[in-house]
Amino acid sequence: MNLSKTDLIVDRVYGGSREGNASDDPLPKLLGVDSGAGFRHLGKRPEIETLKLLALKSNFNDPDWPDHLDTESGLFTYFGDNKSVREIHDTPRKGNLILRNLFDARHTSTSFDHFPVILLFGGTGQYRDVRFLGLAVPGAQDLGPDEDLVAIWRAKGSANQRFQNYKSIFTVLNVPVVSRKWIDDIKEGLTVNSPHAPKTWLDWVKSRKFTPLYAPHSLEIRSKEQQLPAKTEDLKILESIYRKFKENPVRFEYCAVAIAKLMMPAIGSCEITRPWRDGGRDAIGSYKIGSGPSAIEVDFALEAKCYKPGSGVGVKELSRLLSRLRHRQFGVLVTTSYLAPQAYTELKDDNHPVIIISGADIVKILKEKIGSYLAITKWLSNF
Repeated sequence: MNLSKTDLIVDRVYGGSREGNASDDPLPKLLGVDSGAGFRHLGKRPEIETLKLLALKSNFNDPDWPDHLDTESGLFTYFGDNKSVREIHDTPRKGNLILRNLFDARHTSTSFDHFPVILLFGGTGQYRDVRFLGLAVPGAQDLGPDEDLVAIWRAKGSANQRFQNYKSIFTVLNVPVVSRKWIDDIKEGLTVNSPHAPKTWLDWVKSRKFTPLYAPHSLEIRSKEQQLPAKTEDLKILESIYRKFKENPVRFEYCAVAIAKLMMPAIGSCEITRPWRDGGRDAIGSYKIGSGPSAIEVDFALEAKCYKPGSGVGVKELSRLLSRLRHRQFGVLVTTSYLAPQAYTELKDDNHPVIIISGADIVKILKEKIGSYLAITKWLSNF
């Protein structure tokens, strides 16, 4: 494949050489950017007016900074490049300054004569090969300036020195192919004015119209492997939760409620029921839909199962929750393990309104909301 001549197609893998050094990186030939880490760019940085193109690459393997592509919503969560103890914008490649400028421009102007093209890539784990994730723009349709770019705190080292880094949200646009003709125009400084610029991207540049690339999952019944962490460091987090609560499942109920609230912030009141009166429910609560005077609350029942990862929750345990759901209620099952195939199949076949928060879901939400393994361990000490 001649990388300097090819189009960029969503989810296609682009490989470089196999020398075992920086020359393996395909992005310099693909886009004309350098082979350094972090933000790759064409044009002067960090000024928006002179930046032509940005290539953002993530290997998705940093547990402290869990970049994530949600293919169902088309949203990409990207953490900045300040991962050491220093001022948030004082990074060698000026990545956080670029982030700040991108999002400032997104919120202060309704139309652009020029805006840098942002291309997302993910590592494949094979040499320095990359997968093209899509054409992105800063922000999302329903996120305001206090939500799409947020400075978050972390602590590092034996002295627990605190520092900040950015967490940003990008929208991947519904553009299946970025043509080589447009890439060539971008190199010459033509972004908005190029005749080859995609209409979906121009709609955002000119009027802030977001058209995400939605890719809903066709498989509704998740396998055991899909419900449990695949990475060793993630499994370590899940096993630490199980060890902490396996002798005291009542305490896990409080933890399960907190996990559900992290995943669903609109949960309002949620109370643990007494063991001798719970009727099969570990907690009951309400979920708020809408805002202000027009909002309504929907009741739900929650059941928590602190099972050893690998020991599935079966039909009997699921039925215990289903039998207690009243009209217009939904259920939440939180488990450190997984829902067994037969139970999952019955749940979907009968269209029961139950949210399954499995081991992999627990780890994902804790990494996103709490942070590193040490931060999660400290958070668990509250229960």
